[in-house]
Amino acid sequence: MSISPRITQRLMTESSLASMQAGLGRVARTQEQLTTGRVINRPSDSPSGTNAAMQLRQQITQNAQFLRNAGDGLARLGTADTVLTSMMDSVRRARDLTLQGASTGSMGPQAREALAMEVQQIRDGLLSQANSTHLGMPLFGGTTTGKVAYVKDGGTGVVTYAGDANPVNRRIGPDDNVRVDITGPEIFGPAGDDLFDVLADISAKLTSDPGSLGSELDRLDAAMSRMTTSLADVGSRFNRLEAGMRINRDAELSLQDSLSQVENVDMARAMVDLQMNEVAYQAALGATARVLQPSLLDFLR
Repeated sequence: MSISPRITQRLMTESSLASMQAGLGRVARTQEQLTTGRVINRPSDSPSGTNAAMQLRQQITQNAQFLRNAGDGLARLGTADTVLTSMMDSVRRARDLTLQGASTGSMGPQAREALAMEVQQIRDGLLSQANSTHLGMPLFGGTTTGKVAYVKDGGTGVVTYAGDANPVNRRIGPDDNVRVDITGPEIFGPAGDDLFDVLADISAKLTSDPGSLGSELDRLDAAMSRMTTSLADVGSRFNRLEAGMRINRDAELSLQDSLSQVENVDMARAMVDLQMNEVAYQAALGATARVLQPSLLDFLR
């Protein structure tokens, strides 16, 4: 024979209060979700959802860093492209002057001296551009901490490379590193036969030995070819960074959408839940007031 539990006034009171407290808790939780706009306000709300949200936030942070890296790389390569394009115009002008000095037999010493001086001015201008900086660092100096990539000896006029050969890389994806710099020797040639050496020799031979300018033209053409190749290399890496930035922006939108689905509350559904919980709570209050028996004082009246 089964024994039924004894239902007392105290048991009914405690059970009713517990049920009403639970109903009031559901109302409070729904109100909190509507206030914050999030379905997860503490880890206990959804341990699995909290874990997913933490992983998504980590990916969002990582992706934001990739975007910053790509932006820095684009700025650096964009500056390099602008500087090199301008330098190419100056080198072409130097070539024209060299051709003029090599092909004009009737040109006098003063005219040749003027050509030599202009070539020297072009060389000085190119040296200044070769020492362009990005964020305070030499643009074509690798990772050097010095102020300039090239140094000119005040006495001899010899130009030497003061940077290093270390590449500057930027990570724009989990497995995607892009080099965002190009060093002076890669652009202008090796020491002893770089663009500045060629222009110095041209300037000297315009006045001393114009007949040998043909070989200097070949050296200058080789230097221009290196610069053209460098420009193409910079452009290809610039395009790669742009593509990487587009991919990261698309990934950012996708990650934010995934995080929203995990954390954010469905406002329409939450409003309906709030109304239902409020109705249920009010009904529980009314039912409890009717079910609980009067107290002893009510009988003594």
